[in-house]
Amino acid sequence: MTSVSAYDDDALGELDATGVAEAIRSGTVSRVDAVDAAIARAQKVNPQLNGLAYEAFDRARTRAAAETRFGGFFDGVPTFLKDNVAVEGMPTMEGTDAWQPRPERANGDFARIYLSTGLVALGKTQMSEFGFSAVAEHPRLGAVRNPWNTDHTAGASSSGSGAFVAAGVVPIAHANDGGGSIRIPASCNGLVGLKPSRGRLPLDENMRQMPIRIVANGVLTRSVRDTAAFYREAENVWCNPKLDPIGDVTRPGRERLRVAVFTKSVKRECSPEVRDATLATAALLERMGHRVEYLQEPPVPQSFIDDFLLYWALLSFALVRGGKGRFGASFEREKLDNLSLGLERFAAGNLHRLPLAIARLATLRRRMLKRVRDYDVLLTPTLADLPPLVGHLDPTAAYEQIIDRLVDWVAFTPLQNVTGDPAISLPLGESADGLPIGVMFSARWGREATLLKLAYEVEEAVPFRLLGAARGAVSEA
Repeated sequence: MTSVSAYDDDALGELDATGVAEAIRSGTVSRVDAVDAAIARAQKVNPQLNGLAYEAFDRARTRAAAETRFGGFFDGVPTFLKDNVAVEGMPTMEGTDAWQPRPERANGDFARIYLSTGLVALGKTQMSEFGFSAVAEHPRLGAVRNPWNTDHTAGASSSGSGAFVAAGVVPIAHANDGGGSIRIPASCNGLVGLKPSRGRLPLDENMRQMPIRIVANGVLTRSVRDTAAFYREAENVWCNPKLDPIGDVTRPGRERLRVAVFTKSVKRECSPEVRDATLATAALLERMGHRVEYLQEPPVPQSFIDDFLLYWALLSFALVRGGKGRFGASFEREKLDNLSLGLERFAAGNLHRLPLAIARLATLRRRMLKRVRDYDVLLTPTLADLPPLVGHLDPTAAYEQIIDRLVDWVAFTPLQNVTGDPAISLPLGESADGLPIGVMFSARWGREATLLKLAYEVEEAVPFRLLGAARGAVSEA
């Protein structure tokens, strides 16, 4: 297999984002050196990983060289944003080439918060077309590959961000999640990926217009402390008064939790290696003193997958039918992939079913609260199987093949997008071939602090395996 690592003996070393920020504040590393190191790393590995959607390297160097400090905890730390949020001066192409790119006039609501923490944007990362697929394998833009083994996918839709953070290009990158798109690449690439509660972070206008706001912004990192620090810093800039603050979570919690474990989705039992990793995590929690109960069946309504798929298709219907209005006269639906077009056709043929499906989805959080009221946390696999080979979810294949394989693999993550509850994927397993396996914890709306404290505890007990051991090179194994 081929693994790809950007780690080197440069200004970034193997530091996480908090470590880079501390080095910059202490004067050990300069902002310019940190940004230059990340640019060199991106240039080194992007030909193998294909994670870059748009580069703004000169702009990042100029910003890093500014004499005045930007302010913010992450002052000078290099990062990327996913290519579906508005960043001033950069185009937003949403994982496709179906219209002519044009630079954004201003930062969107999320980018303003994100960059106010001091992070320096080097550009934007690749994603699947409109975020509909769990892999990014656009027929003309190419496939985003997994740095642990480039024969496999990096997951999606935040694929480029996941590949770059795992490979060591940057220590933190933006991701967002409308059906698992933070947690899926976290699982595939061995990262920490927290999808926050609905409303925890602001959304750009186009994402606020959804009938059910299933998308949440967040980050991908290599350490729990980076994820916790990002939410703390973002909360210092913008805080939703309807949610209890997360606060400054810096260590494991003392409270022993009631944990429900299940490894079977509405569709099927997960693969043996994924099941073993999940059950090993459950056993670890029991040794730590948490109260763990094993559920034979998922506490999820049987109608959920069909309802979510129909809602997903509605989003494609709106984008495809309204393409010229939203993206301009250069929009060409003929350039869209078979998944986007197949979802649009599926929605068009099932519009009569949409009102009832949306109604059921809108009440799902209340129904789930009744089913899991005796537990603080749910523990499940993040994905039903290992990261597939590139081509398994080929977007040029027949729609029926793509959607069957997609629904089969991504069976656990969409639930929290509909309920609005927070969920975090942690890299707690490893396949026989060395691929990361993510395990997912979810909690009730507003209880990110519970998940972060538990994540700290698990990380201390089972330190996360990072790709940094394969330093600075493409390696064959």
